[in-house]
Amino acid sequence: MAKVKIKQENSSNGDGKLLDAYSAAVSGVVEKINPAVVHIEVRHGGRYGFFGQGQGGVGSGSGFVFTPDGYIITNSHVVNGANEINVILHDGTSHEAQLVGIDPETDIAILKIDAKDMAYAPLGDSENLKPGQMAIAIGSPFGFQYTVTAGVVSALGRTLRSNSGSLMDNIIQTDAALNPGNSGGPLVNSNGEVIGVNTATLAAAQGVCFAIPINTAKFVVGQIMKYGRVKRARIGIACQNIVLQKKFVSHFGLKSEKGILVIDTEENGPAENAGLYEGDIIVELNDEVVENSDDLHRKLQKGFINEITMITILRGSKKLTLPIVPRETNKIVQASSGQNYSSASCGR
Repeated sequence: MAKVKIKQENSSNGDGKLLDAYSAAVSGVVEKINPAVVHIEVRHGGRYGFFGQGQGGVGSGSGFVFTPDGYIITNSHVVNGANEINVILHDGTSHEAQLVGIDPETDIAILKIDAKDMAYAPLGDSENLKPGQMAIAIGSPFGFQYTVTAGVVSALGRTLRSNSGSLMDNIIQTDAALNPGNSGGPLVNSNGEVIGVNTATLAAAQGVCFAIPINTAKFVVGQIMKYGRVKRARIGIACQNIVLQKKFVSHFGLKSEKGILVIDTEENGPAENAGLYEGDIIVELNDEVVENSDDLHRKLQKGFINEITMITILRGSKKLTLPIVPRETNKIVQASSGQNYSSASCGR
């Protein structure tokens, strides 16, 4: 029998080519994006937390230029309450920055420096992300400027609670290492496009880090540039999440056994004007199930300001659907749980 000679490939050579391609991809992205990444130093009377670096009224974080005339995206928790904000560019020059707008509910802030023809980072589309694709983070952890870490998009659609107490949706999870000082820096794909704004990590975990989707940042930027704030709806209630008895769920033909108990209404507010009372239980908004205050908050973020909206409630033995006209909210209130919530969800 003739012997068959099998040619063996040098696996190490193949791995080397793969690693070289990966290194080239990461290096190319860094070379493209680095000039747009900035180091942010702030001074204020207090100490900020969540995922920043600061002590004794001095703190630091990261950000990135997204227009050639000097507009910068960062995290709101990096600059919130700052008396002075300085931005250090890639060339080492320092510029005093103006706070254009801030949205604590999405942890996004916009800064502006007096500069022209700046290198800026192209913004991608976070709707097209897939778990497993490359993710590169650039920032200033612990003040070490332009630190690069690389990994993958670990998961999509996570939720994370912001400093304001509201839930942020569609958060990107990544294993690209983040540390205090990375806050506000870009998370970038292999094409050199920003797909997220780095915001947080879990202190007790390794490789579990989070970024705000760039599409969320685009929405916030558009609202702030147009209105000076993000316009959100409120209905003017104080509320409490509850679980309904199964007999009520069955009797009313509800799609969920959860709802929101109204414990107070704002005087002359949307809820009071619509005829809602203490003790009513909210179960739907525009035929969509409402299970808790965060759920209501998310639905109201879709709009509905000054629009007739149908709200479904349980009152005693009756199921009622009432027209309500939400108003714009521009304040943060203290909810019954002790967390700070936008009045779009609980409070007035």
